[in-house]
Amino acid sequence: MKKLSSAEIRQMYLDFFKSKGHDVLKSAPLVPHDDPTLLWINSGVATMEKYFDGSVVPKNRRLTSSQKSIRTNDIENVGRTARHHTMFEMLGNFSVGDYFKKEAITWAWELLTSPEWFAFEPEKLYITVYPKDTDAKKFWQEVGVASDHIYEAEDNFWDIGEGPSGPDSEIFYDRGQEMNNLPADDPESYPGGENERYLEIWNIVFSQFNHKPDGTYEPLPHKNIDTGMGLERITSIFQNAPTNFETDLFLPIIRATEKMDNNKKYGEDPELDVSYKVIADHARAVTFAIGDGALPSNDGRGYVIRRLIRRAVMHGQKLGIQGAFMYKLVPVVGQIMQAAYPEVLEQADFIAKVIRMEEDRFNETLKDGLDLLNSLIAEVKQQNGTELPGAPVFKLYDTYGFPLELTKEYADDEGLGVDEKGFAAKMKEQQERARAARSNAKSMGVQNGLLTEIKTPSEYVGYSELETTGVLKDIIVDNELVAEVTAGTADMIFDRTPFYAEMGGQVADQGLIQDAAGNVVAKVTDVQHAPNGQNMHTVEVVAPMKQGAEYTLVVDRMFHEKVRKNHTATHLLDQALRDVLGEHTHQAGSLVEPTYLRFDFTNLGSVSQEQLHQVENIVNEKIWASLPVETVVTDIESAKKMGAIALFSEKYGDTVRVVKAGDYSMEFCGGNHVDNTIEIGLFKIVSESGVGAGVRRIEAVTSKEAFEFLEKRNQVLNQVAADLKTTKIEDTPRKVEQLQEQIKKLEQEKQALEDKFASQQASDVFKNVQTVNGKKLIAAQVSVSGMGQLRQLADQWKTQELSDVLVLATKADGGKVNLIVAASPAAVKSGIKAGALIKDIAPLVGGGGGGRPDLAQAGGKKPEGIATALKAAATWLENN
Repeated sequence: MKKLSSAEIRQMYLDFFKSKGHDVLKSAPLVPHDDPTLLWINSGVATMEKYFDGSVVPKNRRLTSSQKSIRTNDIENVGRTARHHTMFEMLGNFSVGDYFKKEAITWAWELLTSPEWFAFEPEKLYITVYPKDTDAKKFWQEVGVASDHIYEAEDNFWDIGEGPSGPDSEIFYDRGQEMNNLPADDPESYPGGENERYLEIWNIVFSQFNHKPDGTYEPLPHKNIDTGMGLERITSIFQNAPTNFETDLFLPIIRATEKMDNNKKYGEDPELDVSYKVIADHARAVTFAIGDGALPSNDGRGYVIRRLIRRAVMHGQKLGIQGAFMYKLVPVVGQIMQAAYPEVLEQADFIAKVIRMEEDRFNETLKDGLDLLNSLIAEVKQQNGTELPGAPVFKLYDTYGFPLELTKEYADDEGLGVDEKGFAAKMKEQQERARAARSNAKSMGVQNGLLTEIKTPSEYVGYSELETTGVLKDIIVDNELVAEVTAGTADMIFDRTPFYAEMGGQVADQGLIQDAAGNVVAKVTDVQHAPNGQNMHTVEVVAPMKQGAEYTLVVDRMFHEKVRKNHTATHLLDQALRDVLGEHTHQAGSLVEPTYLRFDFTNLGSVSQEQLHQVENIVNEKIWASLPVETVVTDIESAKKMGAIALFSEKYGDTVRVVKAGDYSMEFCGGNHVDNTIEIGLFKIVSESGVGAGVRRIEAVTSKEAFEFLEKRNQVLNQVAADLKTTKIEDTPRKVEQLQEQIKKLEQEKQALEDKFASQQASDVFKNVQTVNGKKLIAAQVSVSGMGQLRQLADQWKTQELSDVLVLATKADGGKVNLIVAASPAAVKSGIKAGALIKDIAPLVGGGGGGRPDLAQAGGKKPEGIATALKAAATWLENN
């Protein structure tokens, strides 16, 4: 067998299918930017949905890629199995209505067995087919697969719900009985069984049916091929590795981790090997995820990154690694993947910074988790319990990143067990919530055969014309082609149009359609791209329109001009953000409307007011500099050499438009722009906020809307000045400052009076001491301003040693209750805990709380329960 590196295997696969007429697609980012229902790109086909469902017809119907993917549904298995990963690469070849079973099978066999390519021994390959798929079985036999190497399996049918589905063939490689984890005669020791001998290396899906909403299947208008070959698995075969982790994709990360420890080597202890594997796997995943725009957070994909980093850190501690270390593995990952993903090393400093920040944050959290665990152990032992409850153990796992195994070790050291059933129940609840969230995800859409067949040429002339004549080529009503329409909603394609189809964040143009006499026959309400790229107009028809007739298409000029200004302002904003925040910042989405613009961008934290002010000033300076805005149409490589910024979420054709604003901004863009930045007039940021993990959003206005925004602000300021009785607006800040000083002084005087009143009450309250069960108790309601003064009274009580237990309550503003309990050192030593007492009486005032053994506090919303709560304190003391 050939000895190939992972980079050589990846390239050989792509080269093979390129030789068969496929376009090689670059791997899409792990973060989906055009599908909000998808947390991660989780397969090669996930990037092909728009082609397979017919919403877009690719220029070349033969495609191939090596797509990085993330799946996190069973993270716990990582490191414990030979081939389970969070991030992996899926090699795939795809046919969108072009070739089908015969070609797919013939080429698969050629790639696998030809000496020029993979050169696998044919006798080591086994095939599974769907029992009813007689064509697939026949084609495998025709290429030379022996009949006893073909297995029929009922589960060889790919189906994800509504949309394309069909039978599939899986290809297995026989690694030999020496690699098996089962006896040769075990019932599971066959291709497709649960064993380590026969390794599945490729799945070829023959997508030939539409799975309809009613559950039935119908033949697809265009049959497709979708295949998936895991790079990690196929590399383990070429490199004769027992598991994927002994390949050049993971081993360098493991070796780098060994150097951080120096005591525990990989391969010496199976349990520690798990830790090495987890670290290697998670280091790859978080490096790529952060590089593709995701950042750690408490929800969504950000939570996945946070959880992976924390799991790796915990496994690092098992290996004896102290302090942050994951960030040091980023360049190692980058070097391994440099051949296909040079951007990882280019962004290595930024990625490492993010991981280091998260590691440091977790090390602080880890201490809190250990404190919680120690408190839990102490509480269970005090109650003479034998095991830690499942719910708080799950909290340690979910919130603090403590693996169950680690908690069990701590508990075992203290002679305690763990309620694993209770933990499992909480874990199941979380998984069900996750499944419920995933159930909202859409299936691949059902193909629309009509739209994919419409190939009428249509020219967009809106860059230079906002009014033109065009021949009506196609009329679609209720998904049917018609020759004439008299009223209602219809979709139309013209041979020429000035109407922009929504794309790249820019909304579609609106306007009118007129007949030869100048009469309005339709109103254009929306324009979208048809599957074959034409601008398809959604119109409200008000007079009869016929296919083949010529009409005048008129874009709403005012609407269009406002959009142009906002779109160019978006480009200036994009560059200004990079200037102020750093080159790591990039666009995560945008919306260009006529009355405002919205721009989403990646950033580690919030943007300060000073930074926003800088960004705003830069944009306005570029507007007032009267920069010429030019458009260059060129090939994609020339555009990149020019320095044009390409959005990684966009796909570009052979030729691209590059929009330049002087020497300041240069981006790939198919939208409409002003001729000179001075046309924008004025730019004003309206708001800045967070919209997701590591994603910020700026909303802004330009031109007339910017003036109106500032005018409204000016009116408000004038009103404030009038209310403050200042003669000049410039004096308003000083007047406000004077008022704030007066308010502060009055509040201090008020506080002093309240403290004095509280002290007077204390002298009376502290005299009322009762003895309960041999303990002295002071329990009373006082009239103070809130919890702060209750704590002051508790401090006075503590210094005077007036009783064993203090319970004070006050009715606060808004009908709320504040409650405080304190216990003397002697009382605490005797077993009395303020936290336990307050938990018992707080429900009587409609609230809850807790705290330390010597001091606890609570809030409530039932002041009528105060007297009952104070009496209950005595009862509690009687029983404890």
